[in-house]
Amino acid sequence: MKRIYLDHGATTPLHRDVLPAMLPYYSEAFGNPSSIHSFGREARRALDESREKTAQALGAAPEEIIFTSGGTEANNLAIQGAAEALASRGRHLIASAVEHHAVLDTVNALGNKGYAVTVLPVDHYGMVDPDDLRKAIRDDTVLVTIMAANNEIGTLQPIAPLASICRERGVYFHTDAVQAIGNIPLNLRELPVDLLSLSAHKFYGPKGIGVLFVRRKTKISKLMHGGGQERKIRPGTENIPAIVGLAKAIEIATADVPAKSAALVKMRDYFLAGLTEKIEEVYLNGHPVQRLPGNVNVSVRFVEGESLLLDLDLKGISASSGSACTSGSLEASHVLLACGLEHQLAHGSLRFTLGHGNTLEELGYTLKTLQESVARLREMSFLYKNYRRELKSSCT
Repeated sequence: MKRIYLDHGATTPLHRDVLPAMLPYYSEAFGNPSSIHSFGREARRALDESREKTAQALGAAPEEIIFTSGGTEANNLAIQGAAEALASRGRHLIASAVEHHAVLDTVNALGNKGYAVTVLPVDHYGMVDPDDLRKAIRDDTVLVTIMAANNEIGTLQPIAPLASICRERGVYFHTDAVQAIGNIPLNLRELPVDLLSLSAHKFYGPKGIGVLFVRRKTKISKLMHGGGQERKIRPGTENIPAIVGLAKAIEIATADVPAKSAALVKMRDYFLAGLTEKIEEVYLNGHPVQRLPGNVNVSVRFVEGESLLLDLDLKGISASSGSACTSGSLEASHVLLACGLEHQLAHGSLRFTLGHGNTLEELGYTLKTLQESVARLREMSFLYKNYRRELKSSCT
């Protein structure tokens, strides 16, 4: 059976050049980078070189790069760390309604500890209005966290204007850029953010490793206690093989982003056009233009997204009904509900996230399979039969 992977927003396969770079640090060069002997110095060189490569890829300085276990830890460290470091100045936090749970749950946890939390609304595309942010900032606001690109619907937020507003008001700005790296150009020399999170497995690197960018002079408290690793902000022996893999992957991912993104946009638009032409009552979620190049999130009326997902999986096609972290949940997506979708449409959502290994042939097969699956499932839908009867009577 043909196997087609269209869930790159959940995770990506390891790039063919990444594993060979990692392997020596599992065997020959296995030293602890904190050790002063030759084995330790070898590991330390790999750590320092990886930090420099990662910083260069992001337009940052090496000392601004903190290695973490992934995006979730980076988000927690940024939000909790900044909130605690600035608690004497203020205890008001701002986030958007469409953030990943790694952000929303962290902000809400701080809300339970006495912090004031403002959740900004979004329009029907899932985009934050900079004017809403400007009005929400108070004298006691210390941190704003708004993602660069939405993991479910792919909408790109106007990060530069949002971050500029915060800088004008002396408020820290954090962005979850986990979905953005390698998909859109991103240069921290130009983007006025104070904190930025990323995760290697979203850009063809290994799982279990991420980065928190902490701009110079940005105050942040550590969450864990122990050794003096990672500027004493993130203690614990560094995962050298994974860090080397991240550095290699981010070098590859950030090279020639416009050309690679254009290729994904071409496939994305072909796939979306096929969906809307071949299947009635299909609606695109997210911004039609300001979106991730490989993201196609649609709602299919009169069909449960989970049912479609399982049917596609039986045919060898891997997709998602939302973010990977919640695809097993029967609850409607908080992102889609925040965009104003009715529950029925939110429950009928599917997320296809394309990667550089996908082909037009695979997408053609997926379109054909999806068309057949939707038709079969709708035949079992009482709501769809009513819709067809009403449509028929209105035409006669």
